[in-house]
Formats: sequence, C-alpha cells, structure tokens
Amino acid sequence: MWCFVLARIWGAQGSVHEYHKGTFVENGNAYLFYGGSEGMHASVLKENPSGIANGRSYIGFDSIKFRRTQKSASRHTEYESSNSLVQAIIFEAADRDKIGGSAYGGRIAICCTADLADVEGCRQGEVIIRPSDNPDWPFQIPVHFYGDSLETIMPAEKVNISKTGMYNLYFIFCDPQLKGLFIEGTTHWKNPSGYLPGRMAPLMTFYGLMSLAYLVLGVSWILQYIRYWKDILALQNYLTIIIALGMFEVTFWYFEYVNFNVTGKRPMGITFWAVTFGTFKKTLSRILILVVSMGYGVVRPTLGGLTSKVIVLGATYFLAAEVLDVFEHVGTISDLSGKARLFLVLPVAILDAFFILWIFTSLSKTLEKLQARRMIAKLELYRKFTNALALSVIISVAWIGYEIYFKATDPFSEQWQRAWIILAFWNILTFAVLSVICALWAPSQNSTRYAYSDDGGENFDDEDALPLKSSTGFETEKPSLKPERKERKSVNTDVFSLDDDTEEDKRE
Repeated sequence: MWCFVLARIWGAQGSVHEYHKGTFVENGNAYLFYGGSEGMHASVLKENPSGIANGRSYIGFDSIKFRRTQKSASRHTEYESSNSLVQAIIFEAADRDKIGGSAYGGRIAICCTADLADVEGCRQGEVIIRPSDNPDWPFQIPVHFYGDSLETIMPAEKVNISKTGMYNLYFIFCDPQLKGLFIEGTTHWKNPSGYLPGRMAPLMTFYGLMSLAYLVLGVSWILQYIRYWKDILALQNYLTIIIALGMFEVTFWYFEYVNFNVTGKRPMGITFWAVTFGTFKKTLSRILILVVSMGYGVVRPTLGGLTSKVIVLGATYFLAAEVLDVFEHVGTISDLSGKARLFLVLPVAILDAFFILWIFTSLSKTLEKLQARRMIAKLELYRKFTNALALSVIISVAWIGYEIYFKATDPFSEQWQRAWIILAFWNILTFAVLSVICALWAPSQNSTRYAYSDDGGENFDDEDALPLKSSTGFETEKPSLKPERKERKSVNTDVFSLDDDTEEDKRE
C-alpha cells in the first residue's frame, strides 16, 4: 500500500496538469519549466457540439500564477506598467528546432541577446522563435509582472489545436533577475473525444473489446466446468481463477479510461485495482505454468520440497511487478524516465527470465518421464503445451526487440498514434496463451484420466497405449491391466529438478 501512497504524490494527474510551486531550471541562457506534452488530434467541426466529445481540441490555461522573490520585485516601482516577462511556449514536436537554436558564447541560446537581435531579427530578452508552416506557430502567450508586485496571474485562455501532432508546453523566462520564480496552477489538454491523451484514446476501445473476449472465454469455460464438475482437476480450478482475474483486470481498465476521458484525471482507486488484478493474474499464470511444467498432478502427486521455492519466487515476482505497474500507471500519464524505469524493470525482467528457464527445464524432464513411461496421450498433450509456450517466448523476444527499436527511433514521441499497440500486444498475447491452455485442459468427462494415479494404468506397452478420443477431442490413455510401477523417494536439492522428493520410477 505504501507504493500506492507514493504514486499518489508522484507524477502528473492525467490530462489536467497540476503545478505546485514548480521551479524553473537553467538551460543555456534561459530558465525553463516543463508544462507537459501530449498527442493531440485536430479539432473536428460539429453541427451541435455538446458534452466532452464535442469535437473541440485545445490546451486550456486555468489560474496559472507566477510568484517572484522580493529581491526581483524591488528592482521595479509600483508605477511601472509592466516588467519581467515570462512566456508560455506551445510547439509541435516536429517544430522543436524553431525554438532557440542559435550558438552564442559556446552554447545554444534559447533567449535573444543584443548580439543575436541583429542576426536573428528577434527581440532582446525574449525567446527566439522562428515561424513554422503556420505563421501563428509555435504559439506563445506573454505574461508580465506589474509594478513591484510579487505575483501575477496568467489570463485564462484556450489554445485551439488545428493540426494533429505531439504538442509540448514550456514556460520560459530570460531575465536572470527572475531566478527563484515558481509557478502554480493547472492546464487542461482536451482532445475532440474527451480528455484522454491521444496515445491512450484507442486503449479505451481496445479494453472494451478485450472485456468481451474474456466474457466469451469465461462463459465457454464455465459451461464446460459446470457440465463436468465431478471430473474437475485442481489445474482447472486455477485456470478458472486466472480467467476471472483477467476479466476483472480488463474491465477495470476499461472503466478507468472511461472515467479518465470524462474527468481528465486518472481515477487512482480504479487504476490501482486494475494494476493489482493484472499483477496477481500474471503471477498466478507464471506459477501455474511452472507447476504444470513440473508435471504436478500428471507424473507426480505433489511438488514436495519445491513448493516453498515456487511460493518465494511467485511472491518476489508479485512485489516487483506491482511496484513497477503502480509507478507506471497510478496517477500518471508520462513514461518513466530512463533510469527510473530501468531500476524498476530490471528485477521483473530477471525474474521473468528465471521463470522461463525453470519452466523449460522442467518441461524437458516431464517429457522425458512421459516418454519413458509410454503415456502417449499425456505426452502428446505436453508436446502441444511446450510448442505453444516456445512460440509465445519467440514472439515475445521478437516484440521486445521491436519495442526497443520503436523507442530508440522515436525519442520525441512523434509516433504517438501507434504507441498504444505496444501495450495492446502483450494483452493479446497473454489472452492467446491462456486460450490455448484452456483448450488443452478443457473440462471433460475424461479429465481425470490426465491426472496422476498410483493404482495402475501408468505402465503399458505400445499395443496397450492406443489413445481414446474424449468428448473435447483430446486423447486419453486406455486403461491397462498391467501392475503399477513402484515409486521410491529420494532427496534432490536441484532447484530445476522435478525429483525433489520422488525419483524416477524403476521398472520391476
């Protein structure tokens, strides 16, 4: 819960950017305060505009206040009409080279000096701005202090967005005497369909569709579950929980985006639960795949001494993933900075790699056991399971490579209209893997024939191993009259071993 509290303090609050005693940072010969950036769609003309989805797209300034120090104000008298200029500069990412850019004193100058005034044709003491294709852009709003006042209020204004793009807002002053100035207030960034940032807007529709997809999967699974409830395995109970968690997760995300679109702020309560359900689902899914890969319930009745190791790994993963997802999503819309994200992503990546290594090591040993015991139907089932996991890992690695390429080639987020696909892909892949596992282990009247048994039927030759077709199309073993092999227990401390408390059965 502590991470939720910290996240509440950290980061911008949705499309309503709030500034609380924001301080300016020196950059070259200027002082800057970053007001935010978002993908904005151009305004759409409508006959009867109303409500949030009225087609208007703008950046609104509301109660923006600047407060300077007494020392700065003392340079002026109460009779002066205006002094000490502060400029609000809005520009599209493609026009970033239109702001400043002249070399002066060995550094890039943002503000116009006496020497640059003749070269650039700019006004001394103001930001150097070159017009883009649209002569009114980059857009600037000048704000002055009056007399010896300590505070000035920026007039309320809504800057219309007539061109789709990634827009940036900076508050800049050039007068060194204003050092120590701070800003308070809010800005509203609205798109034609609401307050959702442009790169997030498609996700609202996406999560709505994912909710329907999980509903279809859930209903199909429950109908089978109820029909064959007498033959349900423990594995199928866990799959039911994972489907439910997935349904809760995408539904919470859908309502989170709906609320965000209407209010302009991320509803942190809904976001927190969406993140938590998602993290719990990811953790439980990994644990389930791991224990299935170990052959739990198929070639061994318990995990033995490995149980505590699996629990510790799962708990560690849950904590690391929860912290990462909370800091990425709860109350924020901006990506984490490089160092902060690396610090949080690295533990999750290491744990994921450990899961993958353990899963495929365990699968290899389980396949060997099934082949040695000549459990043909179970072996075929596990081969399909292995192929599905291997394919998902290959696709995941390829997609991670694409993500790295995407972000490396788009440092200024100019491809923001495609950014939502990055997040959507992982949800689709997770749903696809879950659907495959549900299809492989769907409840049926023959479900229990895939379960571990020590009362015969586990040791048979090729002729007796002819599989039967179940009602779901899966193969099941034909019972054999040959006696069950005896098992002998032994201790093994290898973390990747299936034989923690049981050794491979020996034939009599």
